[in-house]
Amino acid sequence: MRIAVVGATGMVGEIMLKVLAERNFPVTELIPVASEKSVGKEIEFQGKKYKVVGMQTAVDMKADIALFSAGGGTSLEWAPKFAAAGTTVIDNSSAWRMDPTKKLVVPEINAGELTKEDKIIANPNCSTIQMVLALAPLHKKYNIKRVIVSTYQSITGTGVKAVQQFENEVAGIEGDMVYKYKINRNCIPQCDSFEDNGYTKEEMKLVNETKKILSDDSIKVTATAVRVPVVGGHSEAVNIEFTNDFDVNEVRNILHHTDGIVVQDNLDTFTYPMPRYAEGKNEVFVGRIRRDESQANTLNMWIVADNLRKGAATNTIQIAEYLIAAKLV
Repeated sequence: MRIAVVGATGMVGEIMLKVLAERNFPVTELIPVASEKSVGKEIEFQGKKYKVVGMQTAVDMKADIALFSAGGGTSLEWAPKFAAAGTTVIDNSSAWRMDPTKKLVVPEINAGELTKEDKIIANPNCSTIQMVLALAPLHKKYNIKRVIVSTYQSITGTGVKAVQQFENEVAGIEGDMVYKYKINRNCIPQCDSFEDNGYTKEEMKLVNETKKILSDDSIKVTATAVRVPVVGGHSEAVNIEFTNDFDVNEVRNILHHTDGIVVQDNLDTFTYPMPRYAEGKNEVFVGRIRRDESQANTLNMWIVADNLRKGAATNTIQIAEYLIAAKLV
């Protein structure tokens, strides 16, 4: 299995390499790919050294699967070239997510929709993945009418330069500013750029991707996305209105038996999900599960996940694992 990692020197690319190794993914040949300025650099993977190659070289090497995490512009330009060469692309950018001809996949929910003809597969947004993993089994059982989500998103979602800004601020060093404002000891109610409707792109990803993954345009979703001075992962306060009533203990039980979810919900021991415990883990953690007493058939939950893992690298690799298991590559 020849695997290309496009964006291998970036923050998500490095985690992809780590997750491939941890999960004993059947890599027979690794092709690390990056921009021209990184070509020739060496990357170590499972005790071997590999030289970083450029995009066209990687296309010509005809990998079985290419894991993309190099930005939307790169994906739009290069994913079709890899696909034309026979490589199946799993893309971590926003480039193909809302393309009606491309599947948007969280393996535990909808990997079964994939076919051999799907040569470009979209990986959802990090904040969407963790939310829909918890929503999907509850939608099946109770039918979701409306979701209100407020996110508390890690600076790692912006990239390594944001982490550097944060560390500089903590150390009292003047440096490059990725955000318009200081992030240390602050919350910035803006993730990504604003759209004409007053929402950010990140907020609209939560709205549109949720409907596509759950295959239900009737679900109403509204979101507020906030950047917080946290490194470990994204947190979300989610309020869900159902058509049908529910039992809170049954909700816990459903989530407990959902692949990829860990329920952390014991008020007696002050057990609930936090990014410091989610960091470096592949699961989605759910807690603070309780009835919304202000409205019928409505539930509150707190959802946390490492945005670089399940929110990006791990989900991408799980898609690749499914492709191999289902003999689609």
